[in-house]
Amino acid sequence: MARVSSEKLGTDSIGKLLVSQAVPASIGILVMSINVLVDSIFVGNWIGSIAIAAINVVLPVSFFIGALGMAIGIGGSSIISRALGAGNKLKALNTFGNQISLTVLITIFMVILGLTFVDSLIPAFGGKGAIFEPAKTYYVIVLYGVPILALNMMGSSVIRAEGKPKFAMVAMIIPSIGNLLMDYVFINVLDMGMVGAAWATTISYALCFSYIFYFFFSGKSELRPSWNYLGFNLNILKEIGSLGFVTLARQAVVSIIYLLMNTILFGLGGEAMVAVYAIVGRMLMFALFPVFGVTQGFLPIAGFNHGAEKYDRVKESIYTAVKYASILATVVFLGLMIFPAEITSLFLSSREGMSQVDLEMNAFVLANTPSAMRWVFAATPIIALQLIGAAYFQAIGKAIPAFLLTLSRQGFFFIPLILILPNYLGALGVWISFPIADVLATIVTGLYLRKEIQRCK
Repeated sequence: MARVSSEKLGTDSIGKLLVSQAVPASIGILVMSINVLVDSIFVGNWIGSIAIAAINVVLPVSFFIGALGMAIGIGGSSIISRALGAGNKLKALNTFGNQISLTVLITIFMVILGLTFVDSLIPAFGGKGAIFEPAKTYYVIVLYGVPILALNMMGSSVIRAEGKPKFAMVAMIIPSIGNLLMDYVFINVLDMGMVGAAWATTISYALCFSYIFYFFFSGKSELRPSWNYLGFNLNILKEIGSLGFVTLARQAVVSIIYLLMNTILFGLGGEAMVAVYAIVGRMLMFALFPVFGVTQGFLPIAGFNHGAEKYDRVKESIYTAVKYASILATVVFLGLMIFPAEITSLFLSSREGMSQVDLEMNAFVLANTPSAMRWVFAATPIIALQLIGAAYFQAIGKAIPAFLLTLSRQGFFFIPLILILPNYLGALGVWISFPIADVLATIVTGLYLRKEIQRCK
């Protein structure tokens, strides 16, 4: 019964498959993004703008460790999709077992390092001045749950690789809803402040893990974990590593960008400017959910059909994914260009009895965030090609081009731009670096993808 599910990736129409894969992925990403968004709104309204900035400082560390699970998940899932397409279930099982062992080992080690150097890491990521103490409070609690987050990210990728996107969607929805409910109880009802926000996040990771554990051990999966497959296989580890490194490098660059952005913006405008980026950063996670959903839905389709040597279907999946994602990206672009002030105001508290410092910070954030948001999302309609193109090479197991194209936007173009332009243009130089990097990376990806499609027979 389960086997039929993965076989559909090679037989159903591409348009139907992409919708069936992308819609649950988009819904899951949407709910997860709404969780991050509403979490920020709750924190901003119930604790204050400094708290939003504090959480933004912690994100690079927790994201990077969580991204280890995502990297292992996506790298291994590429192998699993192709193995299932080729009818090699044993390789798929061995890959999944290696993913589990690798995730547990690496993330626990990273948490130990993260806790050891807590007082150095937080200032390094922009947690200075009034931001330091709330950031440290949040960081220590959340870090204990990050290995569970990594297992969740890995498990969700494997579920999608099996062709079961609805289960992956539920795995993303459960912690999001749980986090929001616990935010309300811990922060608003019990008045636990940053401690409450941190525990709400950590417990939500555990809820997600419970569901993923249920999925793999209840007979709903083709890849039931077993002790027999947990031992490391060097060849599989190399393949997971080469493909997973692409995702890990992307997330590492995201963490580096947070570090640079927080540091640069703190120098340009203090805590208030960091809060501006915190809101824009939340919208970067939230607004593009349909585009990311199409990208996630595209991966198992391209990987399975490439493994089955159905290259016409591979090409069709690329064209269809780019078309769908571009339409959705344009809709997102229009919304952000029209309503940036209204979006910004959602994050700011209007409660009575606010201090003069908080009132001044809110006024600064409201005055500066809308223009920053417009610049950051200015090239949104064209980024679908870059995201789908980079994902394609990862799906078919070509690690080097996947690595280079994935890093082109944020690593090769964006980081140099934010190190140079703010010296001449101030904060504007930071914001215009986003669309310039998007345009350059899309051109490079488009040219490279075109050559690869021409070779694909």
